[in-house]
Amino acid sequence: MLNLPGKASKFSMVSTLIKSLKEILYPRHCLLCREKIPLNDQKDLVCLKCLKEISPHLPPFCRKCGRGLAQEDTAKHTCGECLNARFYFERAWTVCPYQENARELIHQFKYKNKIFLAKPLSELMIDFIRHYHLPLNHCDYLIPIPLSPAKLREREFNQAEVLAKEIAGYFGIQLLSNNLKRVRNTPAQADLDKESRWKNISGAFRITNPDTIKGKTILLLDDVLTTGATASEASRILKNARASAVYVFTLAS
Repeated sequence: MLNLPGKASKFSMVSTLIKSLKEILYPRHCLLCREKIPLNDQKDLVCLKCLKEISPHLPPFCRKCGRGLAQEDTAKHTCGECLNARFYFERAWTVCPYQENARELIHQFKYKNKIFLAKPLSELMIDFIRHYHLPLNHCDYLIPIPLSPAKLREREFNQAEVLAKEIAGYFGIQLLSNNLKRVRNTPAQADLDKESRWKNISGAFRITNPDTIKGKTILLLDDVLTTGATASEASRILKNARASAVYVFTLAS
């Protein structure tokens, strides 16, 4: 007597056939290297090889900006860029250098409306938090750096808030998105030199409900930290609202 395949076996065969046809008819290529992504390795249009090429900052970290320290700076625990800088946040952590694959993915995410990249990018941040045991359990609120209303209309989403939602959801931290506001549509920080960035961002933020912030420990989140001017100015406003401590976490720097 012939053993005919059961319903489950038939369904599996059909499912495999559909997947194979889909790979032939609609091949997916990596946003970075443009190589075809094998069906089983497809991860938000970025191949695993390119994701693995994003090298994280390694300890020892600068106690101010969070970048990896050069050998000559380890005794001071502070990198040369931060040695004379005064930040209003307690310290910052950052996942990786703003270079090559990381820079291109962030650019695609922010400026090419590829919001689906929030998933692999936030996973890099989550992996870093878990690996280095960042003390998120001591933070009362996770606050994304806000965009101005004009910039938000232009871009249609706030990249920091999208990343923050993924991280807040994973670690169970309360996300506070509407208390810290950007009240000036400042020129893009990326277009300015170091000194001009500090002047440009001054007075750009305000708090709508200071009582919510009073006595709380805040984790500010953004996609990129360069001079630290934006994060520091936001921290200053939060400290003026009587936040007890402000920490900063970014994807790249």
